[in-house]
Amino acid sequence: MNYFRTALLLAGLTGLFVAIGFALGGQTGMVIAFVVALAMNAFAYWNSDKMVLRMTNAKEVSRESAPEYYDIVAQLAENAGLPMPKTYLIYEDQPNAFATGRNPANAAVAATTGLLDILTKEELAGVMAHELAHVKNRDILTMSIAATIGGAIAMLAQFGGLFGGGNRDNNGSPFGFIGILAMVILAPMAAGVIQMAISRSREYEADKLGAEICQRPLWLASALKKIAGRAQRQPMFAAEQNPATAHMFIVNPLSGARMDNLFSTHPNPDNRVAALVQLAEEMEKNKT
Repeated sequence: MNYFRTALLLAGLTGLFVAIGFALGGQTGMVIAFVVALAMNAFAYWNSDKMVLRMTNAKEVSRESAPEYYDIVAQLAENAGLPMPKTYLIYEDQPNAFATGRNPANAAVAATTGLLDILTKEELAGVMAHELAHVKNRDILTMSIAATIGGAIAMLAQFGGLFGGGNRDNNGSPFGFIGILAMVILAPMAAGVIQMAISRSREYEADKLGAEICQRPLWLASALKKIAGRAQRQPMFAAEQNPATAHMFIVNPLSGARMDNLFSTHPNPDNRVAALVQLAEEMEKNKT
């Protein structure tokens, strides 16, 4: 269901992009804006792992420097049928984690020292299984596509403001000045809402697949109960300085927002825990 929802949301972004091009009334500007946005996001896609690891001050670790953490990731990667990702630590007190990389062969997972400090070995396995699920689902690719279309929408809206909004007698647009002005204001907001919805959808899917990878949904449920509360009280300085990275973490590193609303990049932790508990019950029934 979440895959279908993600496809619908991506289709919605594409439809919004086409609608803006129609509203502006000119094909040339639309093509130029899309090409520039595509180039920008292609660069981000190929370099996103290096960029986010640098922005969060993550340091690569080995089996020698972090044996328990490294071995947990290695075992889970084997369970998931994935290559061993590069493994990083972020020296922050807030408990959190993320995955990055354009594909499984170029993946990296990162956890904060705060996460390792407060979780049991089982709970840590649940969190890292969730992050490996993002790798297996190629969510970086999904979010890059969403970012490409969203960036193109924002750029087209800016073009509309520059070249259409200043001309009240604009005959190139079927909607006139008021229509262009509304598009310039509302289109980027709509694109942002859709992108956030895609991010929330992928989190639910990663919870489900991560639980299947480690075969213990309640490990992640227990971890989420711990880290969601701590994230509200313990700031993560690297994320505060680079808020654009917030959607990548397992819980919101900026505020630990608890509302599952249109403007949240993360689902309500209570909803995620409830879904994991239900999944655990279903898995137990299937064993009998």
